[in-house]
Amino acid sequence: MAKLKFRSRDVNLPASRAVRLGLGIALIVLGFFGLLPVLGFWMIPLGILVLSVDLPVVRRLRRRFEVWLGRQLTGRKKNQKKNQDTKLSK
Repeated sequence: MAKLKFRSRDVNLPASRAVRLGLGIALIVLGFFGLLPVLGFWMIPLGILVLSVDLPVVRRLRRRFEVWLGRQLTGRKKNQKKNQDTKLSK
């Protein structure tokens, strides 16, 4: 059974590769109808996450994004700490 880890939670995905691919593609396509009440743009990244389980190209893009985001957040925390230290020394 395939799983996605999101923070501290594991999300079970269907065991069949074909069902996972269909689910991922359906989420992305339906996500483009984001202006409708139930469907939303939130479905596009979810579909990409589901596809990243089976498609190496999508997995690499997701991993690059995760690394980039981690670096951005780390840099932001360092800058905030540096600004606080500057304010305290004045």
